[in-house]
Amino acid sequence: MSAPEQNPSIQRKVVVAACFGTFLEWYDFLTFATLAIYFSVLFFPPDDPVTALLASLGTFGVGMIVRPLGAALFGSLGDRYGRRAIFLATIVLMGSSTFCVGLLPTYASIGIAAPVLLLVLRMLQGLSVGGEIGGAAVYLTEHAPTGRRGFYTSVLQLMGPLGMMASTLQIVALQAFLSDAEFRDWGWRVPFLVSILLLAISIRSRLNLHESPVFRHLREKNALAKAPLRECFRDRHTLGRMALLFFCISAGGSLLFFSAQVYTTVFLKNVVKLDAATTSQLVLVATLALFPLTLYAGRLSDRIGRRPVLLAGLILGAIAILPAFHGLLTYGNPALERFNREVPVVLQGADCRYDPFTAPRNDCERYQELFARLGVVHSRAPGELAVRVGGQQLAGYQPAEVQAAMIAAGRPDAADPAQVNRLAIVGLLLVLVVALACITGPQTATLAELFPARTRYTAVALPHNLSAGWIGGLSPFMVTWLSVRAGDILAGLWYLVGLLGVAAVVGLLFLPEVRDRDLET
Repeated sequence: MSAPEQNPSIQRKVVVAACFGTFLEWYDFLTFATLAIYFSVLFFPPDDPVTALLASLGTFGVGMIVRPLGAALFGSLGDRYGRRAIFLATIVLMGSSTFCVGLLPTYASIGIAAPVLLLVLRMLQGLSVGGEIGGAAVYLTEHAPTGRRGFYTSVLQLMGPLGMMASTLQIVALQAFLSDAEFRDWGWRVPFLVSILLLAISIRSRLNLHESPVFRHLREKNALAKAPLRECFRDRHTLGRMALLFFCISAGGSLLFFSAQVYTTVFLKNVVKLDAATTSQLVLVATLALFPLTLYAGRLSDRIGRRPVLLAGLILGAIAILPAFHGLLTYGNPALERFNREVPVVLQGADCRYDPFTAPRNDCERYQELFARLGVVHSRAPGELAVRVGGQQLAGYQPAEVQAAMIAAGRPDAADPAQVNRLAIVGLLLVLVVALACITGPQTATLAELFPARTRYTAVALPHNLSAGWIGGLSPFMVTWLSVRAGDILAGLWYLVGLLGVAAVVGLLFLPEVRDRDLET
């Protein structure tokens, strides 16, 4: 690497420019997801609230679906015309489309055009994110000093938790200071409009950057790829590593991020029945610990290699997820754990095929919906509709009486604060965070080091975004669906365990050591 790229001032500018885009991406991601319930009322016909909510969530999901298209488009352009130009284009598209969501007229103002415009903006966001993620990883790594790439690039992975924290704190603050009517009227627009400030900072920082030294040298040697996407699929070596990235590194990272940073909050609130304040405090401690752990894992990968650190994260995650979540229940609500273990709840009935994403069709499915909402572990049996709680049987549909019977048998409505072992819960959360840090620390550097320079942007962006959408994006659906179908709050976690196990096996068999690989080859 030439002297200018080793200049600490230039390196700091590169880090800031790369990180702001990732921060904005996650800020937008969680803001849109959190406000989906409001969008269902504001942007869709009010006649059917359930259908409107599903349509709103579907609009959010479209952004995930088109991400691979954005990766293919912007990845190819980045390999043909330069990292810097595409790096700038993706942040402008992402930031401006996010800002425009805050300006949209509602369904009450312009009718069906409102959801159509929302859908278009969400698609533009998804396209830009598909190019942004791969571009940030490649651009940052190609500027990183040899011997310190893992530590230098690990800071990019911290932007996800930071963006999510910023979005959450802003929405909580707005809801605290505004009435519900004010928030629904105009307050929901504020997080989107504020994104214009982040966009301005990102544009300014990226305009001051130079082209990646690796791309400059490729252009000087007239060695640029004319059709990067086609070249990726024709080169068996590159294609094999794209599959490795999809099934191993990116899959493991997205699954561990979901389990350690997203599902823990849902589980502690809805299953363990901790109050919102305690849940937020415990998860915040684990999130803050992720920052130094990620930096340390990146630095460790510079010393001992990317492969052992990544494999340690995958194996630890596969082994620890089920015991960790079981421990969260045991130490968070011991009375509930004891009830689940000692008091059998049996749902008896025919045609019990409740799907958590559709409305129940009969009383048996209404019981299933109730048990899913309460997190009741239960088994099923054929026969006339009835529920057995321990030795007591209640015939027919009697939801209030069933809940009273469970309370009488020792099932608490909420966790007893005096019995919550906060230290043990934080320890379990930290185990998951350590596994996540082992992936996120060396991940950015590994993505770029796996692939040849002439097709690197495309080869990184496409499988990484496919994995984030198809594997990470489906995680909430699959965990929820499997848990409800099995009648066991922990059953859905086998989905995460299974895929992490596959990722670990794939990594053990095929993951090469790429530390300090020459990025110009």
